[in-house]
Amino acid sequence: MTNLLVNAFMNELQPENESKSSASAPSLNGRNNPRSEYDSRLADRRLQAENLKRKYRRIGIVRLTFLVTGGVILFRALSGYPSFAVWLVPVIIISLVLLVIHHQVFVAQQRLKRAVTFYERGLARLDGRWAGTGITGEQFRTGKHPYAEDIDLFGKGSLFELLCTARTRTGEETLARWLLQPAMTTEVLARQGAVEELRNRVDLREDLALLGEGVRSGLHQEALAKWGAAAPVFTSNVPQIIASALSLLGIIGIGLWFANVGLLPFLCALLLIGVFWLSQRERVEQVTSAVQQPGRDLTLLSQVLSRLEQEKFTSAKLSELRAALETNGLAPSRQIAQLQRLITWLDARLNQFFLPFAMVLLWGEQFAYAIEAWRHRSGSLVGKWIAAVGELEALCALAGYAFEHPRDPFPEVVEAGLCFDGQALGHPLIPDDRCVQTDVRLDQEMRLLVVSGSNMSGKSTLLRTVGVTATLALAGAPVRAQSLRIAPLALGASIHIQDNLQSGASLFYAEITRLRQLMEIAKGELPLLFIIDEILHGTNSHDRRIGAEAILKGLVARGAIGLVTTHDLALTNVVDELQP
Repeated sequence: MTNLLVNAFMNELQPENESKSSASAPSLNGRNNPRSEYDSRLADRRLQAENLKRKYRRIGIVRLTFLVTGGVILFRALSGYPSFAVWLVPVIIISLVLLVIHHQVFVAQQRLKRAVTFYERGLARLDGRWAGTGITGEQFRTGKHPYAEDIDLFGKGSLFELLCTARTRTGEETLARWLLQPAMTTEVLARQGAVEELRNRVDLREDLALLGEGVRSGLHQEALAKWGAAAPVFTSNVPQIIASALSLLGIIGIGLWFANVGLLPFLCALLLIGVFWLSQRERVEQVTSAVQQPGRDLTLLSQVLSRLEQEKFTSAKLSELRAALETNGLAPSRQIAQLQRLITWLDARLNQFFLPFAMVLLWGEQFAYAIEAWRHRSGSLVGKWIAAVGELEALCALAGYAFEHPRDPFPEVVEAGLCFDGQALGHPLIPDDRCVQTDVRLDQEMRLLVVSGSNMSGKSTLLRTVGVTATLALAGAPVRAQSLRIAPLALGASIHIQDNLQSGASLFYAEITRLRQLMEIAKGELPLLFIIDEILHGTNSHDRRIGAEAILKGLVARGAIGLVTTHDLALTNVVDELQP
């Protein structure tokens, strides 16, 4: 009867599941029209959520009806009609089944609500209403980075907020690292291939976002990775062999006792078990207490890993990430399931009825050894699993941007040299109807562009456009442009420089410090792409011209390319000094 009830209710839920599957199938025209794809999916999720809301209410009414019925039957049974008590059995069974189904409907309803939020945020990004609604990445802000503050990488309305859909802390950290550290050609091309493959996999991005909600709120990633990589508590399997032997002695002792041979063999075995238990107590307690939180965390992580295991990838980077999740052909979710079973069996010793038998069998010790064996075998992989999930989330974030901006091309990344050649460059944070697109070419022949103009003429916006474009390109993402050719470059900027009253640093000193930092970067292996706004604007015109000329000559001499802006027309004469 229980199975029939469950099947009946699950069959009632089936149409919603089928509807989701059909609406979630990869759209042939979704890449060209992300808005229609999001609108369709949002309408579907809202409809399903509303249907489940009605079913949740109906099941609640039925539960209440059975609760009242059970109360009436119990009252009649206690009022001199004991035969009525027989009817309590089916009422209790049905009530329990309804409780389980009610909870399942609630979980599905909450998931659909999160899906609605996911697509509402996608449409907000398409409409330019996303600023302040996402993950701003404030924790990654630092004034010491050579360009993060200057091109608005982090904070409200930042590039990070536009891109980031990651739901785990590792995913956020990976995306931030890619934006802060330009990659080399091989890595950029590998990320481009992965992003292109993930571009139209909206189902995967939705599922990762929904599953990641629980992981984000409950996963202690650093502690989990540290637990997996910690030194082993037991360095030998001798204690495990002894525990097995003593457990066997205990069982034999009990058998002899029941066979009327006497109690002495059992007492001797019990004494040996007690001595061994005392000798192992501290280390066993160390293992059993330390595994509880990681066990819960891995349960959360296994949901995300299990979803990733369902995917088949063809690009080199995604195939490599997928392979990194498995060891000896065993998927991470299966390995984590093994640990979960060990923890479940370990917790059985806490049952007061089983406790006496657990003591004789050295139950806690046996499973502590098994858990340590699991950690010795798979613990070192926990950090890799977390890192792989973070990297895939970062790729999905870039893929989401690529899906929502189908006209933005992937840049052509050349092996080496001096090259930044962009046609119709635009800033991705500026709405299309207000975005002025510009051609910018910097190479071995055109090493420096001096941009002059009045205040509010767009000079700083041009610099930020170049900086953001280079950042996106060397992170593996598409760029807002008609086309772009770029070589691996180190980026440095002096745009958003501020004084610091607490440290006693004036505006001029802060700018000089940043320019010195750019000089040091220009000495590195990668050529420097510098963008400097109103160079040396904290000093007088005479000193400014002399200093700016010396700085720009020094940067160019070190093989750098870049742009510098000024509204001081006298400073534009530096062009003649730097010819050709």
